[in-house]
Amino acid sequence: MLINGLPGESISAADRGLMYGDGVFRTMRLLDRRIVHWSHHYRKLQQDCSALLLPCPDARLLETEIEQLAWEQPDGVVRLTLTRGIGPRGYAPPAAVHPTRLLSLSPLPASNAAWVEQGVRLYLCELRMSAQLRLAGVKHLNRLENVLAAAEWNDPAIAEGLLRDEAGRVIGGVRSNLFCWHGGVLLTPDLSRCGVAGVQRQRILEWALHSGQPLEVRELPLDEVLAAEEVFVCNSVFGLWPVRELAGRSWLAFPRTRALAAALEALP
Repeated sequence: MLINGLPGESISAADRGLMYGDGVFRTMRLLDRRIVHWSHHYRKLQQDCSALLLPCPDARLLETEIEQLAWEQPDGVVRLTLTRGIGPRGYAPPAAVHPTRLLSLSPLPASNAAWVEQGVRLYLCELRMSAQLRLAGVKHLNRLENVLAAAEWNDPAIAEGLLRDEAGRVIGGVRSNLFCWHGGVLLTPDLSRCGVAGVQRQRILEWALHSGQPLEVRELPLDEVLAAEEVFVCNSVFGLWPVRELAGRSWLAFPRTRALAAALEALP
């Protein structure tokens, strides 16, 4: 692990990331010592830092530190955590901010070929996500809702959980975004109230725009998702997983999802 560019394993107990969850993070795929879709990740980091009024590190500084980490292993998962740094007691942010940067490198999670080929099972979580318009879409450090949701199941055959908001609208996976196909239209939930707008989600939105694929970003009730012809979840580490089972509904074929996955693979 690198802390502010130096090897280390600990931060100050007074760091606001620890005290208040005051910071943001990115989880990124490392392949051949390079971050996959780095420009998207850095752009999202800038947006999330802006939402929290947090200074964003220079891209070249982060690239240099990632290169330093990558000498340990060429492939894996890099987590970049950025906190507001050490500050005095109290919620109010300090006038002078000295952010803390943490970079860690982990092995890729074990791949389950059956999930890619046959689709995954989703667990319908009981926990409902609360709305906070200023934090909607931001990958901030307070992920307690996701922690509690992920604790609801322990069946290794279930790949992911599905989250809804307090009104029952589908938001996305515990660690992923969700899309579904209705006719020729690609649908994904509106995340203006809550949820995390991931990089893979953004890449799919851009693909739809440039390819002429009809797309709607809007409220999605669970019934509409269950009535879809295909459903898939996505993130930057595992890519796209077709969904084969959710809340008693089963899907057997995923031609559109497979075609989209292939199209994304071909993009830079």
